Amino acid sequence: MMNAHSLIHRLRLIFLFVACTAYAEPRNLPRSTPEAQGISSAAIRTFVEAANQNVDTMHSFMLVRHGYVVAEAWWKPQTAEMPHIMNSLSKSFTSTAVGLAVAEGKLSVDDPVLKFFPEEAPAQPTKNLQSMRVRDLLTMSTGHQTEPKFVVDAPWVQTFLSHPVDHKPGTHFMYNSAATHVQSAIVRKVTGETVLEYLRPRLFEPLGIENPEWGSSPQGNTLGGWGVMLRTEDVAKFGQLYLQKGLWNGKQLVPSSWIEQATSRQVSNGSDPTKDWDQGYGFQFWRCRHGAFRGDGAHGQFCIVLSEQDAVIAITANTRDMQAQLNIVWDNLLAGFQSKPLPENSVELSKLKATVSHLAVPENHVDLVLKLPGTSKTEAKTPANR
Repeated sequence: MMNAHSLIHRLRLIFLFVACTAYAEPRNLPRSTPEAQGISSAAIRTFVEAANQNVDTMHSFMLVRHGYVVAEAWWKPQTAEMPHIMNSLSKSFTSTAVGLAVAEGKLSVDDPVLKFFPEEAPAQPTKNLQSMRVRDLLTMSTGHQTEPKFVVDAPWVQTFLSHPVDHKPGTHFMYNSAATHVQSAIVRKVTGETVLEYLRPRLFEPLGIENPEWGSSPQGNTLGGWGVMLRTEDVAKFGQLYLQKGLWNGKQLVPSSWIEQATSRQVSNGSDPTKDWDQGYGFQFWRCRHGAFRGDGAHGQFCIVLSEQDAVIAITANTRDMQAQLNIVWDNLLAGFQSKPLPENSVELSKLKATVSHLAVPENHVDLVLKLPGTSKTEAKTPANR
C-alpha cells in the first residue's frame, strides 16, 4: 500500500508533467484550408504550377495566412523535416540577435564598431573607420567599396577592420556579408555567447525551432551572414513572429520597436520600381514591392512578410533568377487574397493536393554552391552574395 509520502511525491510528478505539457511551445503552426483563411486553392495551385515550371529549381513552399498554414509543398527528395541551408537569410536572424542585445542594454546601434575590438583594430585607424557604427553594419552602408574577403588563416574581424573604408559610413550602400559577421562577433563580445547560443533560449526555443545548425568562424563566432540550416516551417514561424511585431503566444520575444526599425527603409539601394532589390534596405531585411518586406538568401531562400495581407511565404530553392521567382509570387498569389473567408471548395483543394503530391526536383538538377572559408559547410552564392 502506498504511504502518504509516496503519494504526495507521485502527485507532484504528475503535476509537473501536466504543467510542462500545458506550457510546452507547440513545434508546428496550426493548419487550415485556404478558403477558410480567405484565399482560393485555385490561386495557390496556379502559383505552385508556375513555380514548378519556371523556377529552376524549387525545393519547398509554405503559405501562412492569419497565423494558419494553408498550403505547403516539398519537391522530392526534400521533406518537411529536412533542414535547408538558408544562405543570407541567416542575416535576418543575426539582426534579431543584435536587436535583442540592444533591448537588454548591451549595446546601441550608434556605438562605434571599434569600441568592441580594441585589440583587432589597426594601429592608426582612418577617420572613416573610426566613424563606422553598428547601424552602418546593419544597413550595409559601412563605407566599403569592395567587400572584405575572409580566409581561414587570418582573423576575420581583423580582416574586416583592416579593409579600406573608401566612403563615409552611412552614405554608400554595398551588400556586405562580412559586416554581418562582425555583428555576430559584437553580440558575442557583449553577451559572452555566440549568436547561436544567444538566440537559442530567446528565439529558437520559444518558436519551437529544434536543433538549428549554424557554423562558426575559426575564431569561434557564429558565421552570422550565412550558414544557418532550418526547416521551411521554421522560416515561416520566424516570418510570422515579425508579422506579429515580435509577439508570440502572448509573450513579447522581440521588441516591436526593433521590428519596426529593422523592416523599415533605412537606406536607399536603387530606384528601379520593377525590381525588389531596389526598394530600400532595413536592418538586414529587404523592402519589397507591394508593401512587403523579406529576408532572403542566395538562390531563392525567402521569408516574405506581407503585412497588408496578414500572410507569410517561406520558400527554399536553387535558382539563378531570384527576381523571376518573386515575380511568380506577386503575379499568382496577391490577387488570391480576400478579406473574408471563402466558401469551401473541395474540388479545387483536391486538385491542389494532387499537384503538390507529384512535385519533384528534376533529375538534371545541379547544386549551385561554393565552399565557404573556415567551415565544412557549402553555401549557394551569387555575384551580389545575397
